[in-house]
Amino acid sequence: MCLAKLGSLNALEQFKRHGKLRREIGGLLPSADSIGRIADLIASDTIRAVNERLYSRLKRSKALVPPPHQLMALIVDGHESHASYERHCDGCLKREVGEEGAKRIQYYHRNVTALLVGSDFCFLLDAEPQEPGEWEVDCAIRLLKRILVSYPRAFDVVVADALYAVSTFFNFLLLHNKNVIAVLKQEQRDLYQHAKQFFADSGSSGEYTEGGTRIEVWDGCGFVSWWQVNHNIRVVKTEETSCITRQLDGKTEKIKSEWMWVTTLSPIRASAKTVVQLGHSRWAVENQGFNELANQWHSDHIYKHSAVAILNFWLMTLLAANVFHAFFFRNLNGCLRRAYTKQHVARLITSELYIALPAYSGIPP
Repeated sequence: MCLAKLGSLNALEQFKRHGKLRREIGGLLPSADSIGRIADLIASDTIRAVNERLYSRLKRSKALVPPPHQLMALIVDGHESHASYERHCDGCLKREVGEEGAKRIQYYHRNVTALLVGSDFCFLLDAEPQEPGEWEVDCAIRLLKRILVSYPRAFDVVVADALYAVSTFFNFLLLHNKNVIAVLKQEQRDLYQHAKQFFADSGSSGEYTEGGTRIEVWDGCGFVSWWQVNHNIRVVKTEETSCITRQLDGKTEKIKSEWMWVTTLSPIRASAKTVVQLGHSRWAVENQGFNELANQWHSDHIYKHSAVAILNFWLMTLLAANVFHAFFFRNLNGCLRRAYTKQHVARLITSELYIALPAYSGIPP
């Protein structure tokens, strides 16, 4: 269901009399209700173990190629799958929504997902559900504890947004000999103010152009303002200028943006340009991770409203996406990848199911 992007247990149930599936399973498919109930009973670690074996096979085959700077980045970020004012379970988080005097309780589920960034495609490693009353960073640390055991050499640096620029997160990864990069944007922080003043008094470290964007870089080491972190702190700042052409009137407009990152990477191991590339790779978890999973893989669909079932269906979707991307980027040659989109190939996979389906399945549409 996940690999074919059916998006519904009821859609899967239409394949109950599929000859090949029946031979593979050794009987008829269970009903939609049964699959949802069974998903609530599956041990999540068994799905994680399948994904771990897939990673090991890709790694042994040298299919997970690092970027040109040779540093594998692990992106961690939180994702909210759905929200409801009515349906809820024991694992739901809750918050008050609305104006004063008209507030309502909203229930939702959220997880922290880890994504490994390679040279041409990303591998979704693992996910951990956020528990009621828990801070997202604590959930991420619990996830990383498991990843450090299952994938100890899979990554060199962890990249995260500004929420993770806290000493507990940095010190935890430093304790396990992993480097960190996080967005620095809290203007009230002493580190931010000291770095801003330092860069205002010093010249830029250089500039370069990448993908049509002109990037001017400032690089500073040895900041002591964040004394809670047990490591030398380095801050990298960029001012980026790109040009876009408005579709409405055809006019060209310059877009300027400013970024600042705090990292434990030394200048010897990673140049300022590498830090910038690693920092921007965080967008992969949004573009190739959550956005693609939600819009094309139906990852946010609630097949059964239960904390365990929601996690298991999320993990199965991650596994299906990894299998598909490994097939697309490593089994198809470059000519086919240029001729056909990923969406087209995914629809061919779905069509394989429907071709072998009898004209009348005995189940109403």
